[in-house]
Amino acid sequence: MNNLEVGNSKECELDGKQITIRPISIEDMSLEHDFIDHLSPETKHYRFFGAINNVSDKMLKSLCDVDGKNSMAFIATELVNEQETEIGVCRYVLTEKPNIYELALTIADKWQHKGLGKLLMNELIDYAKSHGVKWIYSVELADNSFMRSLSKELGMKLKTDPDDHHQVIYTLEL
Repeated sequence: MNNLEVGNSKECELDGKQITIRPISIEDMSLEHDFIDHLSPETKHYRFFGAINNVSDKMLKSLCDVDGKNSMAFIATELVNEQETEIGVCRYVLTEKPNIYELALTIADKWQHKGLGKLLMNELIDYAKSHGVKWIYSVELADNSFMRSLSKELGMKLKTDPDDHHQVIYTLEL
């Protein structure tokens, strides 16, 4: 996939279905709300490190309002009954340390283990590289075998979180 600039989208086929990968926008708040609302308890647990039942408007705004420099997010969508439905999201945000960004990836349950996570991560990594990002990292629960496998495929380094042995930190120098 090519780098996507804000406002552009890319169509591709995955698992026999047409999907769109595009930057998220503030107009996607209801799409993001529905996406989070329909995640399984296990997927919510891995994404938010605990139970989350209701996503506030403030949180939705922070997830959807990216500037392309200090924060970026790509969503994958498919058309379901002629309605755009979010099926995955990958994002990063600048930390307190210059050029170090924290990332997160979430895939809808029925789309997991089909390659969507890798597509989204590669898109985000390509975008980050082209915009001068030097380091990305992700803090994940240690038992998240999907992220362990994906991070290995992407060449990320793994270390146990020194503050919490239930978590691991994946890093990638770009």
